[in-house]
Amino acid sequence: MQLNLVNPLAFFDLETTGINISKDRVVEISILKVSPDGKEESRTRRINPEMPIPPDATRIHGITDEDVKDCPTFKAVARSLAALIEGCDLAGFNSNRFDIPLLAEEFLRCDVDIDLSKRKFVDVQTIFHKMEQRTLAAAYKFYCNSDLDHAHSAENDTRATYEVLKAQLDRYPDLQNDIKSLSEFSSFTNNVDFAGRMIYNSKKEEVINFGKYKGRLVTEVLSIDPSYYTWVMNGDFSLNTKKLLTEIRLRGMRGKNS
Repeated sequence: MQLNLVNPLAFFDLETTGINISKDRVVEISILKVSPDGKEESRTRRINPEMPIPPDATRIHGITDEDVKDCPTFKAVARSLAALIEGCDLAGFNSNRFDIPLLAEEFLRCDVDIDLSKRKFVDVQTIFHKMEQRTLAAAYKFYCNSDLDHAHSAENDTRATYEVLKAQLDRYPDLQNDIKSLSEFSSFTNNVDFAGRMIYNSKKEEVINFGKYKGRLVTEVLSIDPSYYTWVMNGDFSLNTKKLLTEIRLRGMRGKNS
């Protein structure tokens, strides 16, 4: 089934040094940009992560330090990647939990602050898990009736994700061929930040989602415990979390001064 698109949809996949969003780095990125007219544009790049690739990570994706020693750093390609996905909605497999948060971190480290707040995110894994409960390779076999060769190659995984989403639309008549609907269906969180340290309550107010202040309004915590902000800013939290906490804090300060 041809995707019904209003904006271009960028399918992407990351291979990384690990799964810690705030500390690990990209070693390979593949983007498949699908335009509303069906035109496809693909780009895959190896990235020098500027840190050793752990053996456990290499065993998954097969990329070694030697493979990327002469590759560009993320900072060297960040602006061209941001330009490629400008105006695009984003899609991936487990992308809402991992790829999008880690990609946002990489951009923030390079001071390339792309605005993802108005993008729609389609997580094909979430659709799959809600419908069938499997993995990408199993999803590809189930929906596309073919084996996924060379899994954990960013380019192969990206292409497979695109094919699976189209097959999902063919298989489920009640699954709307509309990115807004797919984004809402594949979303499972009401996160404020990508890491889910802050979430929205039923009134669309930001609340803390961990630790001793879990369930308390962010503005309330910042008011009663001013040191909390400093603790987060100096702690092992993602740049995205720190950025959004700062925005909430500044918004509160402006409110007091108005």
